[in-house]
Amino acid sequence: MSVKLTTRQVGDVTVVDAAGRITLGEGASMFRDTIRDLSAGGHKKLLLNLAEISYIDSSGIGELVSGFTTVANQGGVVKLLNLTKRVQDLLQITKLYTVFEVFDDEAKAVQSFK
Repeated sequence: MSVKLTTRQVGDVTVVDAAGRITLGEGASMFRDTIRDLSAGGHKKLLLNLAEISYIDSSGIGELVSGFTTVANQGGVVKLLNLTKRVQDLLQITKLYTVFEVFDDEAKAVQSFK
């Protein structure tokens, strides 16, 4: 199974709920396209909910960074929510844990955009 993405609005924050696997191929490209489309559509506050991500590979990590950069270059912000242990470990190993703001509580994450 590749990744399934659904978006919803919480105030002026766009929450992207991701489930499945972000891996080389369809999963990573769907993830990339969703982030780019949201950013191009004027969504400047993105919160990526990764609670249901079972696996992410190096291309998935690359797309996270690419999405972060794309949104930042357009004056927006990307933050992460509900990382699984595996994703959290991967971000710490790659030193990306210091790049992203990470939250365990959606209300606090949404509030942090103010």
